[in-house]
Amino acid sequence: MLEIGAGCGYAAAVLAELAQEVITIERMPELADLARANLIKADHPDVRVICADGSLGCPVEAPFDAIAVAAGAPAPPDQLKQQLNIGGRLVVPVGSSSRHQELLRITRLSDTDYETISAGEVTFVPLVGAQGWPDEGH
Repeated sequence: MLEIGAGCGYAAAVLAELAQEVITIERMPELADLARANLIKADHPDVRVICADGSLGCPVEAPFDAIAVAAGAPAPPDQLKQQLNIGGRLVVPVGSSSRHQELLRITRLSDTDYETISAGEVTFVPLVGAQGWPDEGH
C-alpha cells in the first residue's frame, strides 16, 4: 500500500493495521520526520516514510495493490494510476479547485483501462507537486 501525504503518520499507522506493507510519502521534511517518530511510538517502525514529491508516487517500489492520496489533485495523477497492479485501487480527491474536490476510487482493469467511481464531494489540502498543484504558499 502506498499513502501520499504522511502528515503526522496517523493514517499510515491505521493502514499498517490493514495492509501487509505500507510506504508513505511526505513532501515536507519536518512532517516526514514527525511521521517517522510517531510511527515508531505507535509500534509501526516497519512503515517506510519517504520525503519526496508524492504526486509522482514511488515507481521503484511499484506496483501497488492500493494507493491512498490525502491531498486534492487537479486530475488523477497518471504516475499513480500507472503504479497500480491490475485490480489495484487508487483513492484520490480530484477537483478544478485546490480547495474543493470529488473523492474518486479508480480501479485498474488492464494495462490501459480504469474504472472510476465517485464517493462524493470532499475538501482536502492541495496535492502540491509535478502532477499536482503548483507550490504557491499552500
